[in-house]
Amino acid sequence: MNGRLKAAGGAVGGGLLVAGTTSDAGKSVVTAGICRWLARQGVRVAPFKAQNMSLNSFVTREGAEIGRAQAMQAAAARVEPTALMNPVLLKPGSDRSSQVVLLGKPVGELSARGYHDGRQEQLLGTVTDCLAELRRTHDAVICEGAGSPAEINLRRTDIVNMGLARAARIPVVVVGDIDRGGVFASFFGTTALLSKEDQALVAGYLVNKFRGDVTLLEPGLAMLRGLTGRQTLGVLPFAHGLGIDEEDGLRVSLRGAVRESVVAPPHGAEVLRVAVCAVPLMSNFTDVDALAAEPGVVVRFVDRAEELADADLVVLPGTRGTVRALEWLRARGLADAIARRAAEGRPVLGICGGFQMLGELIEDEVESKAGTVEGLGLLPVRVRFAAEKTLARPAGTALGEPVEGYEIHHGVAEVTGGDEEFLDGCRAGSVWGTHWHGSLESDGFRRALLRRVAADAGRAFVPAPGTCFAALREEQLDRLGDLIEEHADTAALLRLIEEGVPDGLPFVPPGAP
Repeated sequence: MNGRLKAAGGAVGGGLLVAGTTSDAGKSVVTAGICRWLARQGVRVAPFKAQNMSLNSFVTREGAEIGRAQAMQAAAARVEPTALMNPVLLKPGSDRSSQVVLLGKPVGELSARGYHDGRQEQLLGTVTDCLAELRRTHDAVICEGAGSPAEINLRRTDIVNMGLARAARIPVVVVGDIDRGGVFASFFGTTALLSKEDQALVAGYLVNKFRGDVTLLEPGLAMLRGLTGRQTLGVLPFAHGLGIDEEDGLRVSLRGAVRESVVAPPHGAEVLRVAVCAVPLMSNFTDVDALAAEPGVVVRFVDRAEELADADLVVLPGTRGTVRALEWLRARGLADAIARRAAEGRPVLGICGGFQMLGELIEDEVESKAGTVEGLGLLPVRVRFAAEKTLARPAGTALGEPVEGYEIHHGVAEVTGGDEEFLDGCRAGSVWGTHWHGSLESDGFRRALLRRVAADAGRAFVPAPGTCFAALREEQLDRLGDLIEEHADTAALLRLIEEGVPDGLPFVPPGAP
């Protein structure tokens, strides 16, 4: 790749937008795969998502909050994540409103209507400025769209799909999930619902999650090209466990990949069972990926009290609605079941919002505005919600091992007792609590905690000594790069990135209404 393109403003790196026929078509995975493939070619590449709606977020080294998917795409690109890569992050607090995080810092709550009725359009300049800065400092920027570019009800205010592509004059590749069925209709319909000006940027398609003999698909691809004048740039096969840190949905993003790559049986005589309470507005459930990476650790999400009965460890994860999640735990009998576990000396771990729920009292005039609410009373902690959000990248030691993590919370915890300090939180008996996300990715600490859990649970479980979570994540990102290198038309992708939108792409009627 020649690395730089000349534009009116000087040297500008190449660009590409990966759009999708639907949500969860594979945009995040394809973007990460292209980033890793380019990085392996020596290209200075960066990911970009103008606007992301997710409860899974990450804190950069400069203290900015961005989507976890963009942080993982940065890892795929082998660059440090920054706020430029995800300038707008929306964190849902209900079905109708979200916290708006702009350039890594929260700027307020907005309803969906309020956001789309004016605020979103105002952010286009910020978004394009961030993309321009990345293009000035990198050879290529691979952008990820959101949802579908053919959401005609939202096109006027769009800043993440065709609105961004039009503003930055970058080509668009549309990804379709053939495993869902109807991929040809989705490609054709997506293109045909775009205006003539938007269609002029749609340069081709990528089929994702194909099973079987690709030669059986080729007649359809030829007909699609005849109908749209656009080629399919690759057919990516279905492969388990290739998802990077998810934006939404109830998934453990690495668990499938780890189960495929770790073929060794449990290191000890028994497995360890981990139950994660699937609380409302669950955030950063990716924290438990590192537990699932351990041979012999079985992780599952639960929402019924009886599902805790055989669990050796119960995890209360983070949540965007601590008070709401607490009410949910009580309504479903999970709060009582957790209290019984604690009384029996059976392990419970609370992370961020889960830590707050385990405390004695919560004063919340910020998130839920519920005032003073009783917590589960299992940790000697009082929590007060502050207007300013804590965003930090702490490091320390616990259980005799070094630990790194990141913090994203409004709740300020006052620890008034306990048996020992634990990552700025505390332990009381078999109940542990901390605000630190990502701490379980520290291998030595994770193994030490699992040994304590196994001892408290009476399990003959022994952590495998050689599991390296960072290496497993790198292995996964390399698999994504392999997918692009082996199954996509990389020469065509390079041309799009280097040369921009090809001339003469035909219009497919009827176009936007």
